[in-house]
Amino acid sequence: MVAAWPSGLSAPEAATARLLGVLWFVSVTTGPWGAVATSAGGEESPKCEDLKVGQYICKDPKINDATQEPVNCTNYTAHVSCFPAPNITCKDSSGNETHFTGNEVGFFKPISCRNVNGYSYKVAVALSLFLGWLGADRFYLGYPALGRETVTREVKGFTESRGFPLFCDIFVVIIFVLWIGKLSRD
Repeated sequence: MVAAWPSGLSAPEAATARLLGVLWFVSVTTGPWGAVATSAGGEESPKCEDLKVGQYICKDPKINDATQEPVNCTNYTAHVSCFPAPNITCKDSSGNETHFTGNEVGFFKPISCRNVNGYSYKVAVALSLFLGWLGADRFYLGYPALGRETVTREVKGFTESRGFPLFCDIFVVIIFVLWIGKLSRD
């Protein structure tokens, strides 16, 4: 026979009630924002970069019309300014604890981007279509090793198959030029 607890609950029910009580206490003491909620005990504020989604909003990056990539893209990374929500307190990039109103920049969030290094997309595509078999597009974009590999592969294919790959490449270019000419006449 199982002994009844003084409250009238069985042992499993009492354990469940205690566990729920502990979980309730933890949720009440940490607040709705977790580590961001500060208590009278002087809990330390997190860094602004560590805020949770919904506690900040970031501006859209400025896009370069020519490259269609974010402005100031270096090492495959660009930074956008982010604004903590009103009444959020966190440490800014210099380590100062700041109470934000929603109008101040709290941190800069890194976003990924492609380094385009100022090369023209149109020139690269044209070189790839018309002289890609010679690796001209790779040389233009600053990849000489890939350009040499392309040339080597084409020469090897030309010698082993008696010119068939080169003939196919030239045939595709001629068809493409005729198709473009037809489109411009219509």
